[in-house]
Amino acid sequence: MQRKVKFGILGYASIARREIIPAIGEANNAMNYALASVRPEARKEAKETFGFEKVYGGYDALLRDPEVEAVYIPLPNGLHKEWTIKAARAGKHVLCEKPMALTREDCLEMISACEENGVKLMEAFMYRFTTRVRILKGLLDSGAVGEVRHINSTFSFLNSRTQDVRFDPAMGGGSLWDVGCYPINLIGMIMGEEPVSLCAQKTERHGVDFSLSAVMKYRSGAICTANCGFDADSALVTEINGITGSILMRDSFHETDTPILLVKDGVTEEIPVPACKRYVLEVEDFADAVITGREPGFSLSETVRNVGLITRILETAV
Repeated sequence: MQRKVKFGILGYASIARREIIPAIGEANNAMNYALASVRPEARKEAKETFGFEKVYGGYDALLRDPEVEAVYIPLPNGLHKEWTIKAARAGKHVLCEKPMALTREDCLEMISACEENGVKLMEAFMYRFTTRVRILKGLLDSGAVGEVRHINSTFSFLNSRTQDVRFDPAMGGGSLWDVGCYPINLIGMIMGEEPVSLCAQKTERHGVDFSLSAVMKYRSGAICTANCGFDADSALVTEINGITGSILMRDSFHETDTPILLVKDGVTEEIPVPACKRYVLEVEDFADAVITGREPGFSLSETVRNVGLITRILETAV
């Protein structure tokens, strides 16, 4: 019988109840065991809907449960560091929602805490486990478009709420931390390094960046742009221009079967992309790392680079 990692969930945020908890329930090597929430109605719903064996009124109580092997942290961005370190000290492996932290230094402190306590840590960038990204990597690694000279990637959505933790600067609010982190990460994955220079423009609302565009220049001379916002709908398009061809990828961070377009010599080829279950794949990879002792599929070095670059962009944006 396949061993299943027992997960504890710290909070009943929408991303947890809509995506991660169902994904854990579907994963072949994980199971929903415990959930903690200060809201009684959330505990009741979670137990009735997802069959949690244990529910707790506080996060510390869940961390004291010896049966919990790993925790998923969907808390507001500003709380990730505190509860990752507490979980590590309690001997729990940590799958932490993106962004893992709000400074490079905080990331390094969280990593050190997990290393010192012998537990795995991974930032939950679910899109990195999609067939779309696997196929994109294969195209780029094969030299399908030659040396990359330009990338433009966008993730935005219309956020018309009046009350939203995404608008709280103390909790790491803003469009760049929330959705801009995806284009930044994708560009980082492709380029494999930090830019040598950058600039950025933003609009502000509620004390955070409501929309933002960043332009980044790399050592090779490649120039890349990332766009994000709470002010417009988006097809999540990424365009990658190389010296011998171009790639156009819609639904860049989703799990759909939208094909990738490869354009060379004026000819467009549709590259099939099988649909997948990105959250299930993410959970299964992390649970396998816990079971086998290997490193998780999404590296902490990328997390540190991504967070450091985001803070640079925010410091530069005007």
